[in-house]
Amino acid sequence: MEVSIESSWKEVLKEEFKKEYFKELAIKLKEERLSGTVVYPKGSLIFNAFNSTPFDKVKIVILGQDPYHGEGQAHGLSFSVPEGVALPPSLRNIYKELESDLGIHPSANGNLQRWANQGVFLLNAVLTVRAGYAASHSKMGWMEFTDSVIREISQRKKGVIFMLWGNFAKSKKSLIDIEKHYILEAAHPSPLAKGAFFGCRHFSAANSILKTQGSEEISW
Repeated sequence: MEVSIESSWKEVLKEEFKKEYFKELAIKLKEERLSGTVVYPKGSLIFNAFNSTPFDKVKIVILGQDPYHGEGQAHGLSFSVPEGVALPPSLRNIYKELESDLGIHPSANGNLQRWANQGVFLLNAVLTVRAGYAASHSKMGWMEFTDSVIREISQRKKGVIFMLWGNFAKSKKSLIDIEKHYILEAAHPSPLAKGAFFGCRHFSAANSILKTQGSEEISW
């Protein structure tokens, strides 16, 4: 797999791309595609989160688990879907929380590219999935890679806001230096959490932190 990734990330992750597990991951992905297996997102969008939010621009990290496995949904940004695609349940709930937190009327457009362009790094822990099979690539090596990504952000940057939604995301807390960064924890926005996500007010909280840092707030 040829890694087409934004230059600041390429520099930060250059040692990771040389590691054996990453080479094996690339081979497995190539073999799946050659066998006719449909894999989401398409190759050019696997590193979309990185290409949309350069390393130096990262202000906030919203961590997802793995890409949507339905046709036309995954495009390399956690929780996001391309414009024109029906909103998945978790994203609907994210929009509901935005409305109660900041009074932002829910959009019919589920493409969160506008967040990514402002420094919200929309990272899935697993970057690919087999069509129709959730978490089908979770043991392929992606988590070793994205754990390293989180560690690099933690070590090289300061004052980043990590939004950890649900137990899986919270399990990554040990990778983050809590003396240097901010961690906002909540239940997962999935309907399976029975509304426990609502009231977390993470969007206003993040903007308050950015304001105290003298950084530009996110236009959610």
